[in-house]
Amino acid sequence: MPKPQNVMTIFQLLDKSNCRQCGEKTCMAFAGAVFTGRRLLSECSRLDRQIIMMYSGTPQNGFDVEQNRDDYLEQLKKLINDVDLKAATARTGGRYENGRLIIKMMGKDFSISTNGAISTDIHVNPWVASPFFNYVLYGKGLDPIGDWRSFRELADGRERYPLFQKRCEEQMKQVADSYTEFFDDMVHIFSGRQVDPQFRSDISVVLYPLPKLPIMVCYWRPEEGMQSSLNVFFDQTADQNLDIGSIFSLGAGLAQMFTRLAGRHGFAQ
Repeated sequence: MPKPQNVMTIFQLLDKSNCRQCGEKTCMAFAGAVFTGRRLLSECSRLDRQIIMMYSGTPQNGFDVEQNRDDYLEQLKKLINDVDLKAATARTGGRYENGRLIIKMMGKDFSISTNGAISTDIHVNPWVASPFFNYVLYGKGLDPIGDWRSFRELADGRERYPLFQKRCEEQMKQVADSYTEFFDDMVHIFSGRQVDPQFRSDISVVLYPLPKLPIMVCYWRPEEGMQSSLNVFFDQTADQNLDIGSIFSLGAGLAQMFTRLAGRHGFAQ
């Protein structure tokens, strides 16, 4: 069984119709998801069965997910060459300076050049870099409307929700359970804002990992007879400004970031 060498190898197998029957916004996005192991090639309904049998695989059957993720990021960087970064400022909510598109990510400046080079004064988590590129490449630029949805209510989010719950919500809750005040500080460090009164919990904040992709985190402390709980919500427009796979990666990346910050301060268990 041959191993696809890069995203473009998989993309060339597809009919490039961008039919969206697979749930991804473009054939290129689907190819990237297959390459990183998030999707199966067989999920393309338009692909010949013989090709599927020839190329299908999972990380356990020869795919190095970590390496594939790095290769996928390199492919996304190359696609930036075709983007008019100045024209993308309104769509992305960024600004254009000295040939670079600058976007606020978690309250910090991320700038990108036409060759896909990212510049920022903080560490770029690989799980956050991919959503950043996809946001610039494919985001529709819809303004948030304040209608909050859970991950499973977003397009194609239901089947992925159990894993999102494990990788994002449960991991964030572990940090909040162990060191609640530290968690409260963390979510406010990243330029979060208070939620509307009807959404308030013991700790609740709206974060802006990307200008037009707000995330609301609500945490309830344990009470007598009740366990603590944490839920993450997205604006209704989220799946129009970013594909569901990138939204998943962004949530998982934020959870990893919170966990690492807690660990560096000696708070993680």
